[in-house]
Amino acid sequence: QVQLVESGGGLVQPGGSLRLSCAVSGSIFSIYAMGWYRQAPGKQRELVAGISSGGRTNYADSLEGRFAISRDNARNSVYLQMNSLKPEDTAVYYCNVHGRKLSDPSPTDYWGQGTQVAVSS
Repeated sequence: QVQLVESGGGLVQPGGSLRLSCAVSGSIFSIYAMGWYRQAPGKQRELVAGISSGGRTNYADSLEGRFAISRDNARNSVYLQMNSLKPEDTAVYYCNVHGRKLSDPSPTDYWGQGTQVAVSS
């Protein structure tokens, strides 16, 4: 089994900051890309940010440079620093890992359970 445990969500006022964390544990053998997605009520899940095994990052265009993704390979963890938060950032944020177990011939996607981020005054 592979487990992804997210933390760091909560309620914050507009303009505030939050830092999301996601720790991967279990029988994961190799981790390739890691990322964060979000899903707002009534909307489809969308990519927020991704980071490759080599550290290359990509972000949703709508973020305007407010978020930063990072990873700690030694801890099998990925982080999302969110600054200048806006009400439209309100969503459930999901951690995603593209990796494989030793017994798997090819990698697959693993998902966390989601953490709620609410931006409101």
